[in-house]
Amino acid sequence: MKLSRSVKSISYLKQNTAEAVKGVRENSGPLVITQNGEAKAVLVDISEYEQAQETFALLKMLAQSKQSYLEGKHKSADKALADVREKLKARGY
Repeated sequence: MKLSRSVKSISYLKQNTAEAVKGVRENSGPLVITQNGEAKAVLVDISEYEQAQETFALLKMLAQSKQSYLEGKHKSADKALADVREKLKARGY
């Protein structure tokens, strides 16, 4: 993804909002918005944004799982299955 081709000033965005949104939606790529020559914001399609948020959530869960493992907060698969079976048995399954 070449961001250099998708850089527009905030003035452009103000004057061409509908076109910018259409371009982001159709090209499935972000639009970097500049102000006074500096990148200040990114406009992305909502589905791309949602996908990124889901990815971040999964990465966060992986990082938390790794940290828990490193802290010794884990159990073997055999122990986990035994715990599940015990709970099911206690509930009459």
